[in-house]
Amino acid sequence: MGPEQEPEPGPGPEPTIPPHDNFAQFLRRRFGRLGGLVGAHPWPFLLLPLLLSGGLGAGFFFLPQRQANDIEGQFTPLGGPAKSERRFAREHFPTRDSERFSGQRLLTEGAFASLIAVSASGDNILTAGAFAELLRLDRAVQSLAVPGGDPGAQLSYPDLCVRNNGSCSSPNPLLAAVQGEPARLETLLPQLTYPVFQSSLFMGTFLGGVQLARGAGASRVQAAKALRLVYYLREDEAADRERSLLWLENFLKRIPAELEALSLASVQVAYFTSISRQEEFERNAKKVIPLFSITYFLTITFSIISCLRVDCVRNKAWVAAFGVLSSGLAVLSSFGLLLFCGVPFDMTVANAPFLILGVGVDDMFIMISSWQQTNPKNKVEKRMAETYAEAAVSITITTLTDVLAFYIGIMTSFQSVKSFCLYTGTAFIFCYLYNITFLGAVLALNGKREEGNRHWLICTKVKDVVQPHRSCLYNMCCVGGFSDKSSGGESEHPMNKFIRKYYGPFLTKIWTKVFVVLLYGGFLAGSIYGCTQMKEGIDLRNLASDNSYVIRYYDWEDEYFSEYGARIMVTITENVLYWNLSIRNDIENCMESLENNSYVEKSLSESWLRMYENVARIGSLNTDTKASFMGNLSELYKLFPEFEWDIDIRYKEIAASRFFIQTVNVTTAVDEKNLLNQLRDLAKDCKIPLMVYHPAFIYYDQYTVIVPNTIQNVGIATGVMLCVSLLLIPNLFCSLWVTFAIASVIIGVAGFMTYWDVNLDSISMINLVICIGFSVDFSAHISYAFVSSEKSTVNERAVDALYLLGYPVIQGAISTILGVIVLSAAQAYIFRTFFKIMFLVILFGAVHGLVFIPVFLTFFGIRGRSSNKRVNIKTTGKNSSNVSNTSR
Repeated sequence: MGPEQEPEPGPGPEPTIPPHDNFAQFLRRRFGRLGGLVGAHPWPFLLLPLLLSGGLGAGFFFLPQRQANDIEGQFTPLGGPAKSERRFAREHFPTRDSERFSGQRLLTEGAFASLIAVSASGDNILTAGAFAELLRLDRAVQSLAVPGGDPGAQLSYPDLCVRNNGSCSSPNPLLAAVQGEPARLETLLPQLTYPVFQSSLFMGTFLGGVQLARGAGASRVQAAKALRLVYYLREDEAADRERSLLWLENFLKRIPAELEALSLASVQVAYFTSISRQEEFERNAKKVIPLFSITYFLTITFSIISCLRVDCVRNKAWVAAFGVLSSGLAVLSSFGLLLFCGVPFDMTVANAPFLILGVGVDDMFIMISSWQQTNPKNKVEKRMAETYAEAAVSITITTLTDVLAFYIGIMTSFQSVKSFCLYTGTAFIFCYLYNITFLGAVLALNGKREEGNRHWLICTKVKDVVQPHRSCLYNMCCVGGFSDKSSGGESEHPMNKFIRKYYGPFLTKIWTKVFVVLLYGGFLAGSIYGCTQMKEGIDLRNLASDNSYVIRYYDWEDEYFSEYGARIMVTITENVLYWNLSIRNDIENCMESLENNSYVEKSLSESWLRMYENVARIGSLNTDTKASFMGNLSELYKLFPEFEWDIDIRYKEIAASRFFIQTVNVTTAVDEKNLLNQLRDLAKDCKIPLMVYHPAFIYYDQYTVIVPNTIQNVGIATGVMLCVSLLLIPNLFCSLWVTFAIASVIIGVAGFMTYWDVNLDSISMINLVICIGFSVDFSAHISYAFVSSEKSTVNERAVDALYLLGYPVIQGAISTILGVIVLSAAQAYIFRTFFKIMFLVILFGAVHGLVFIPVFLTFFGIRGRSSNKRVNIKTTGKNSSNVSNTSR
């Protein structure tokens, strides 16, 4: 029987809702009016978002200018202590690469190309055959040339190298010692000691996998498995930096072919440069772009399939397709707007479209579910008003909580997190706006098609009564427009029927509840244990793709060169009375406290003051007055000219000076964190104003802020989510369950990160903030649906709540996972980590919403007050459902 048309005056009547004095009711009334307006005049709401998206999308022309993929800028804390320490060191100890280069005195990583050569047999690289190949390799590297300043001129490594005493710094002291003759290695080996060679050359960074002799000659080298060559280039002037960069780019382009041409038999070689991390990091973004088209296809396919109906009139395939398009328009508009505004676009933002596409369609599922509960006999305007009023609280609370969670994330100390949260939060706002305008207009136009009983694909009118003399295929494809005779609404979806008849009653059986409680206990115990094992910090190798050449270099560096770590600069930051004996004793006490640390090898320290005191004692020099102390420094410089670089004299005063200590056995992120904190604490406790610094501290600083930042963001966001829940769902009992769900999901995700080899870093911090928004999405409305249910028993109320929200939750969870699942195939850690944590967030959030919370509510459930009863805005139907109580 075809739908009867009832005349309805006006563009869209406002639903009759009892006047409750709270924001939720106000929202329903306003949305009801908007829905009626969209139903009456859909075309402006359809076209205006398209025009706006086209205009704002022009902001993508600024994308090349806004890209900010500098690793230090994105993945180190803003305002980190090491950055101010570096500024101080630059001011007092400027480098001069063309005159007096010293690797340990570099204030940054420098510009360099590095090669690690490993014995092909895995035995000993200190052989004449291996050194013959290393010398050939060295000549090949030094002959690599780039165009120079003059036309036709070529600049090779000797033209760009750092210099000391007028000559290029050697890439390895042993290569310099053999002087181009491999045979000399045999006469050199009996004198080769480790870690110090020829009393002054530190070999810890140049020779790896060392086997030492036993007994009296315990420092003599018997064999070594690896050797490192480092080619530093000048960076003094802008022109030097530009030419050095060109040479490094040429090195990376040509070194694979050079290694192949050399046909090295005795050694294997891995290579790396100071620009490798950055280049590999930027290359990752290009590799992930093709995955977006796959995501779009998967999301459209799932949305259409989940919205398909056997009824050829009630089919929502077009609404589903345009719902995905709405999310795409939101990405275009939000990103374009922020690019217009000059917001940096970094690598982490490339994750956002996958998430937005998956989450953006959730509101569509809720609106479709609300539409299906309306009476098909009513006019489109009235159905749209009811649909909007039904969905008002649900889509508003889910959007508001997600947006607030992301905007709270902007308070972090990491620029990568700031950019991601700003872009994604803004995109969710556009998703919300386009869903209630653009998608609403599509839903209204689709409703007009249904009102005319037209086919979903070819839009021709079809019969609404089954034709007995026709085939089943004909009746399926060419007959439609049926409705549920009991409620007047569209036919019950099979998934809703399954939840009502099978899943809900099964979940509320006593033995099922016992199993669920035991399952939750195991989940919680495993999560808490995982939290105790969590690792912090981002490993810089993870910024490159899995098949990158840098991975081999990092692996060999860890295997052969991990014993000796960074050489730390210890700086006296103020003018002190060095000629005062008690002051010198205080300085010595400070140095000894640092050297006694478990991560420091005291025999490898370097102190100009100690050497000065030795020189003064041997030469009977007076250093007990200011004049004599300052005047006799020239004697120190004659014997040790490099110490002149460690004393900053201004206006005949020592403004600052520095010493060096050698770290050992810093092999894990925990070691890096402990080293940084312990050395800084020791420096702080000294009577002398001390500062410890190394370029790696720029990255180590993340350990000092990552946990406090995460706790701060999660804590603030949780409080805000509670306020939002109380505002839109005014029930204290419900808010307590929201708090429980947020805490439980966050603990679960954080704990299971450990089992999936994910560290707590700026990437995973983003996702822990996301946890909060999704925890609310999956928990708030089932709690409210339960406490406001009119059923008589707790089990019936749990089944009722699941019936109302179960399928939209499943749809939202699957669509979000489909949005990010292609990232699991990415070859970069950043994108795989994003998928892993998003998968955990959605999985645990959905399990809480569909399993744990419904069961726990039957134990502790308390009926809500009458003011919280479900508002009936239907004109007919005894089983009318309130989709505003549904969630993503």
